[in-house]
Amino acid sequence: MQEIPNARAFTLMNITVPGCFIGRPEDLVATYLHIKDGKISDTGGLQIDMGRAMVLPCFADMHTHLDKGHIWPRASNLDGTFLGALTAVGDDRAANWSATDVATRMEFALKCAYAHGTKAIRTHIDSIPPQDSISWPVFSQLRAKWAGKIDLQAASLVGCDSFENLAADYASTADIVAEHGGVLGMVTYPVPDVKQRLTDFFTLAGNRDLEVDFHSDETMDPDSETLRLIAETVLETGWDKPVTVGHCCSLSTQNEARAMETLDLVAKAGLNIVSLPMCNLYLQDRHSGRTPRGRGITLVHEMKARGINVSFASDNTRDPFYAFGDLDMIEVMRQATRIGHLDHSEFDWPKAFTDNPSKAMGIDSSSLTPGAAADLVICNARDWTELYSRPQSDRMVLRNGVKIDTTLPEYKDLDHLMETT
Repeated sequence: MQEIPNARAFTLMNITVPGCFIGRPEDLVATYLHIKDGKISDTGGLQIDMGRAMVLPCFADMHTHLDKGHIWPRASNLDGTFLGALTAVGDDRAANWSATDVATRMEFALKCAYAHGTKAIRTHIDSIPPQDSISWPVFSQLRAKWAGKIDLQAASLVGCDSFENLAADYASTADIVAEHGGVLGMVTYPVPDVKQRLTDFFTLAGNRDLEVDFHSDETMDPDSETLRLIAETVLETGWDKPVTVGHCCSLSTQNEARAMETLDLVAKAGLNIVSLPMCNLYLQDRHSGRTPRGRGITLVHEMKARGINVSFASDNTRDPFYAFGDLDMIEVMRQATRIGHLDHSEFDWPKAFTDNPSKAMGIDSSSLTPGAAADLVICNARDWTELYSRPQSDRMVLRNGVKIDTTLPEYKDLDHLMETT
């Protein structure tokens, strides 16, 4: 794999590309790529032999939690459970989440994602008052600062049981979300009046012309069926804006016929689904002294077979919900392939890390077709086993045809925040 020149026109010769990114039915294709004036072109220039290096378009990571990121050193999860994570985050948020703290950690995360080759991110933002009035202005400032590097979106995050009267009590936060051009979000739990709360939620979003994004059924309890209720509500109300639902873990433990009925409703309602395999593997089916039996991943193959738009994303990063991670979508691809058995399957799964999330986010996806920006991730790997066997720390990232600095920020840059416990 050779260096990329800072030239107006060049051609990457002898590269390996997933066929789905160039309209070919093959898994991997040996080909070339012309780049001119920062775009993929029909003509090139200086020819560079890349030694069969794999070329991917830049990634879209559509389910993250940048506002929680990197608090683990001061707010670890003492037992590794979901409840332990909720408690640790809640305590840390109340004690430490000033605008400066949130902005510093979010920017650190954006630097990591950018260096790894991500160009679009949707982050969830904890929005229980008064945090909503602190974190949303920070998001707007960072969105403007990173424009042209990362297309940054945000969705509010509150539990459906956070308010006694959701229709009234969530309205002020919904106004803040609308003011900052965000997406209205909610975590759905199987509380007795969840259907009414969903109806109120969609009304709040509709009145403000907002898209919606849910955390749903992040549990191995087969009786948790809020994904089904979301799909039914969309169909009943005729909701016509994008709906995204993340996690959906309980599908993996439900009766097969019941789970397939739910997926039929999801397909009919046109929902976008995001699977978060790393965080779900970390949290789900965790019991002290007992080996986990379940993986926690949702039914991605069955969803894809029904034409449901399925994406994979990073989720949490170095916080009580997931102690690890670096917003590296190649790591997400590697782990999703292992956990979800994406190998020995259809050849277009790579789109679940690029095109599919871009579609759900309503943005243009990175492309390898002429006319698209030359936003590329180039790895010293000639096939999938080489790509997934190493972390690809030596990858090259091109933005508009120019190689960027992929040096990652150092964790010590956050040390001053970790002292504020």
